[in-house]
Amino acid sequence: MPAKKKRKPNPAFMKPVQPDEALGAVIGAKAMPRTEVTKKIWGYIKKNGLQDKKKKTMINADDKLKSVFGGKKQVTMFEMTKLVSKHLK
Repeated sequence: MPAKKKRKPNPAFMKPVQPDEALGAVIGAKAMPRTEVTKKIWGYIKKNGLQDKKKKTMINADDKLKSVFGGKKQVTMFEMTKLVSKHLK
């Protein structure tokens, strides 16, 4: 049996991206890899209890997140990823 290859992280995910002002208010204005952006957003959502209690795939936006989510009060986890990437350079 051949030895299992260790997965290499995709370099595109590791390249630092710059959050814009709206997203910077939530996760900080420092450039960071996309993986870190996602971690920080989830940290913010959990810390502020913004995950919908009944439907866990839904994220309820507070004032800071509303500007990231294009003014929407609630988005799905999958929609959130798409909306967040619009705020990255």
